[in-house]
Amino acid sequence: MTPPESLRIIVVAPATLHPGSPDAAALDEAERSRSLRIGLLASGHNIVAVLPADGFLPERIAQIQPDMIIVDAQSESRDTLEHVVMSTRDQRRAIVLFTDDADTSRVGDAIAAGVSAYVVAGLAPERIKPVLDVAMARFRHEQVLRRELADARIQLSDRKLIERAKGLLMSRQGLSEDEAYARLRRSAMDRGLRLGEVAQRLLDVADMLA
Repeated sequence: MTPPESLRIIVVAPATLHPGSPDAAALDEAERSRSLRIGLLASGHNIVAVLPADGFLPERIAQIQPDMIIVDAQSESRDTLEHVVMSTRDQRRAIVLFTDDADTSRVGDAIAAGVSAYVVAGLAPERIKPVLDVAMARFRHEQVLRRELADARIQLSDRKLIERAKGLLMSRQGLSEDEAYARLRRSAMDRGLRLGEVAQRLLDVADMLA
């Protein structure tokens, strides 16, 4: 049997979650945060760091390279989520938001921004693992779709470049369409490049000599 996946997790939490606070609301918030972390550890996941959402967050995420980021957000800390999303803009991570804010008006915006799961009003420790499993599966599926979309865009761009480069060879060197394509293809194989890259280089040189 395959052992369960152990995710390397960063928890991003407000700096105000201090269990020693005399404020009742703060105590409840600290206890909820403590239960969340216990649930993560009980699920076999590895909490590699608990970080504040400050200006150093992007650098720390890049250094640690976690599998997932848990946003442990208080109701008034919506900016925390935005900070995390900005920190993962260049290298996406699975993001799960746990919050006690019952206002779900921004759930759609959060999902669109890259949040894989949005959990409101806490969660029993035994349910944390299924939620994270679904969030990670969704994130990986979306990553595949993004790669496929990027590949499709590259192929479309390459096709346009190749057509232009073929036309250039045909008009300037009197080649047939098949001959022009064969020359581009041979050049790409010799240089270990995509056809589109060879076509772009040819067009760039032609522009410089025009």
